[in-house]
Amino acid sequence: MNTARIHIDLTRQQLLFEQGRRRVKYCVSTSRYGAGEVSGSECTPRGMHIVRARIGSGAPSGTVFVGRRSTGEICTPALYATAPDRDWILTRILWLSGTEPGCNRLGRVDTLRRYIYIHGCPDAVPLDVPSSHGCIRMRNVDLIDLFDRVAVGTPVMIEE
Repeated sequence: MNTARIHIDLTRQQLLFEQGRRRVKYCVSTSRYGAGEVSGSECTPRGMHIVRARIGSGAPSGTVFVGRRSTGEICTPALYATAPDRDWILTRILWLSGTEPGCNRLGRVDTLRRYIYIHGCPDAVPLDVPSSHGCIRMRNVDLIDLFDRVAVGTPVMIEE
């Protein structure tokens, strides 16, 4: 059995999914504040993580999530225009948990308690440039593709 894994390169703003011989690259956007692990920093945490939870299976593309729950809305260009500076969480959520105590797990550096996700974003939001509030943003179509390939427990390495 081939084990899936995800590698996120903060410098290239790229996510690489690997499973056996299959390798798929996706453009992402990570934190506008760079890499960092401390709670409240809005930085993207580095190190080894796992997918702790998969949220939104089967939801329509563009589904708006607040507090990891669907609001019942779909993000359209008109809805996005009402709050273009909002940190939109759309379509699916892969909630990450750090695996390295003192680095990205427990205390002030706990990725899970910081609510760091891989999630979708509006089409108008640029990728390939750091602009998030700490999470890893993806195009909705790419996130659906990735989500359908990833299980809870999938390792996720985030590095510069």
